[in-house]
Amino acid sequence: MTSLQAGDEVTYTVTFLEMDHHPTFPYPPMPTGGPTVLLAADEPPVWYFLNLYDAVGAGYEWTDQHEKPKAEVEGFLHDPAVTLFTLMRTGWPAGFFILDGRIEGVCDLAYFGLVPEAVGLGLGNYLLHTAILMGWELPGVTKMTVNTNSLDHPRALPLYQKAGFAPARRAEHKRILTRDRTH
Repeated sequence: MTSLQAGDEVTYTVTFLEMDHHPTFPYPPMPTGGPTVLLAADEPPVWYFLNLYDAVGAGYEWTDQHEKPKAEVEGFLHDPAVTLFTLMRTGWPAGFFILDGRIEGVCDLAYFGLVPEAVGLGLGNYLLHTAILMGWELPGVTKMTVNTNSLDHPRALPLYQKAGFAPARRAEHKRILTRDRTH
């Protein structure tokens, strides 16, 4: 096990994945275990997105959105081709995803994840399969994309591949860690 400290520079790999055909799996049933609902946000405030972004991604170095001007993040969130969905479970947000259809024919699963307290509750496959099927329902979609990196949850890449995404390319990047990590 490797310990890394905030301030350390690390090299990480981004894997860009694609799905070029509609999946054959059906919509999954709503998970049991408590009231669960998936809500689409209409022009969500930046703070709402950043709270979900941090709740899901703080442990995985999701920091890029904090480096952008608020107006840029708001422009992304309020674009009519972009929709943020929140998975509410027993009254609190358990996860979220964003479908980005700004490129003609492509739906990008721009963000996807569960909050730490929801990991292991059987919600991941439900949320991912629902996101994929909703993405394919957007008019004119002929391909879905998603990316993940080696700083994300270790099950992210296998989960995307199991759902039908295939790696299209990889890229190496460097970043300075904002918090301590153990690999």
